[in-house]
Formats: sequence, structure tokens, C-alpha cells
Amino acid sequence: MKFGVLIDHTAPRPPCGAGLDATRWLRRSWLPLGVRLLWLLTILVASLALAVEDANAMRIKEIAAVQGVRTNQLTGFGVVVGLDGTGDQTTQMPYASQGLQNYLQSLGMTLPADAKLQFKNVAAVLVTAELPAFAQPGQAIDVTVSSIGNAKSLRGGTLIATPLKGVDGQIYALAQGNLVVGGAGASAGGSSVQINHLSAGRIPNGAQVERSVPTPFALGQTIDLGLKSADFQTAKRVADAINVRMGSGTAQAVDGRTVRLLAPANPHERVGFLAEVEEIPMEATIPRAKVVINTRTGSIVMNQAVTLGPCAVAHGNLSVTISSTPVISQPNPLSPKGETVVAEQSDIKITQEGGSMIEMNAAPQLSDLVRMLNGLGATPQDLLAILQAIDAAGAMNAELEVI
Repeated sequence: MKFGVLIDHTAPRPPCGAGLDATRWLRRSWLPLGVRLLWLLTILVASLALAVEDANAMRIKEIAAVQGVRTNQLTGFGVVVGLDGTGDQTTQMPYASQGLQNYLQSLGMTLPADAKLQFKNVAAVLVTAELPAFAQPGQAIDVTVSSIGNAKSLRGGTLIATPLKGVDGQIYALAQGNLVVGGAGASAGGSSVQINHLSAGRIPNGAQVERSVPTPFALGQTIDLGLKSADFQTAKRVADAINVRMGSGTAQAVDGRTVRLLAPANPHERVGFLAEVEEIPMEATIPRAKVVINTRTGSIVMNQAVTLGPCAVAHGNLSVTISSTPVISQPNPLSPKGETVVAEQSDIKITQEGGSMIEMNAAPQLSDLVRMLNGLGATPQDLLAILQAIDAAGAMNAELEVI
């Protein structure tokens, strides 16, 4: 967005380099009132233009990431001990006791083969973590511990040493520590009260990295930036913004998701180069029109690019109610073989609410579309069916995604 103001170049101008800012200069009483108002209007328009530009701009680091610089998933089987009688029932979950036996054997303790172990304070768990990019041995990462048995609670438990492996089967971290469970519960006399979830918890800085993962960051003469969403217009704008700042020919849009950069060979210079590239501002593009529907929760989310063509919608509710009433049939008092019989009497009622035909004109903005849909008086569950029907009729200019 550009603004223009007609300025009289013969009028006095603010001094430059005299140590007097424009605001104090405009307060001078000897300046004509028209000149002061003109320069105040110029400063206001310039500030407004900068504010609008900053609102529509975003940094490259927010829409793209360096390819190859990624996290890795780690997982492992572990045992949590020290529970207050809320562990697994070992008769139903034998792998809890087997895991503890394997751990004790690694410590040099051998248990009899016919020993029947009944651990109430032990629970078998799966431990998961994310190995960050550029993680080095000795660094600490957070881990998540989840019960895989029938343990009632992991609160107050301690995870014993658990190796965490990657998809290649190699050990990359070692986890151990006290669990933090964000819940509480109590039970007595057949009654129980529970707050939040008790069968999963976290250990902050609970794992220590044992092996680093090599990355192709410092290899080759080029670096590829991967956009978070495939869009040719965004890829072109990213390449143009980098070329303007870093020099022509630095960036090239390979496809709708990849922008290739010519990067310095020296690792230190390459880090500084990417640090500057990620901070380059660029104008945001209008996203592709899309409507996301969550059928499990009834949530509907649509972006500002969604528009609606002319159509007519009729909405009505059809409800079926089935009620059952027990009927007791008593035998005749003088009947020698009479028995009391309990039967069910069912009543089925169908109710159809009247619906009116509502004409929807073309909606160029999201607010108009929402206003017209709310005018139907439909619930979020009804809107799911209405939007799907409008999309099937070809009256909605958007991609419909159901999750």
C-alpha cells in the first residue's frame, strides 16, 4: 500500500544534522501554520504507511526452514518404580516384571526361575523424546513417560535408566529421573476422584544425549529452504526478497516449496549468512481458500480467502424419539398357574421442524459468509452438513478438508 502527499518544495524544511528533531522544529512559532500542518500530515501518513507495511510483513524464518535441519524421534521401553501401590498388576501384565528382572540381572542379581513376582509399585512404560538438531553429547532433553499397562497412576514414580533409540536401532540418549504428573487422584470404599491424567508424565531434562546426528548443513555449495506450505507465489517472493538483500543470483525458486541459496563454504560465514536471510522481511501472500472441518468436535475454521457464490439453502431438523415404558401384567387372583409378566411398551415419535428457504448472495468477505450462515440458526454440527452441501453444489470457492 502506497501513500502520496503533495508537498510545496519552496516551503521551509526541517534542518538535517543540526541536533533538532522534526517535532521540536515544527513547534517553532515563526513557522506559518499551513507549513506546520503540512509537515505534521506528512509525518502521520509516513508513520501509518510503515505500520501497515509492518502488519502485512513477515520474516522468512516464519514461513521457511533449512532442509536437513530437523528433529529426530527417540523411543525406549522403561520401568517406573517407587509407586504407592498404583503400579501394574503383574499377573495380567507380565512384561512389567520381566523388564524389572532384566534390569536386576544387569546389576548382577539372579532371581529363581520359578519365582512369582508381585510388584505393586512397578509400572511398565514407553519413553519418548525428540532429539533436537545439532544436539551434542552431554546436553539434556525432556522426555515423556506413558504407561502401557494397567497402572492406576504414575504419580511419585521414578524412571530407572532407559536407553532411547532412533529408527536405526542406535542409542542416542539415556533417560532417568523423577516423573512430574499433572494430576491427582484418590479412592476409598469404592469411590474415587481423579483430576487430569495420571498415566502419563514428563521428566524435564530427563535424558542426556549420548550421540549426535550428523546434518548436511555445512556440506555442499548450496542450501535449500523448505517452505511450510507449497505455494509458487510465496516461493517467488522469498527468492526475490533474498536477492534484493543479499545480491542478485543468491536465491532461486526450484519449485513451489524449495528455494535454493548459494551459501559461503566457511561454516562461520554460512551461519551468519543464514542468520541474516532468516530476518529478511517480506510481504505475506493471500493463502489458498480453505475450510477445515473437525467432525469429532464440530469445529469449523476458514481463512479470509473463502468466498461464497449465489445459492439458496433450506435447513430443517428431523428428530426421532423412541421411549419405552415397562408394563406389568398381573394374573387373575383365582388363577392357579398365573404368573406376573413384565412387558415393554414402545412409543415412537417423529418430529420435523419447519425450515425456510434462505437466499445467500455472493459473499466477497469471510464476515459476510459467517453472518449469512449464522442467520440460518444452525448449530455447528448442522453447519458441517450445510458447508459440505454448499461445496458439493459448487457455490463455495474454497477447498474443503475434513479431519
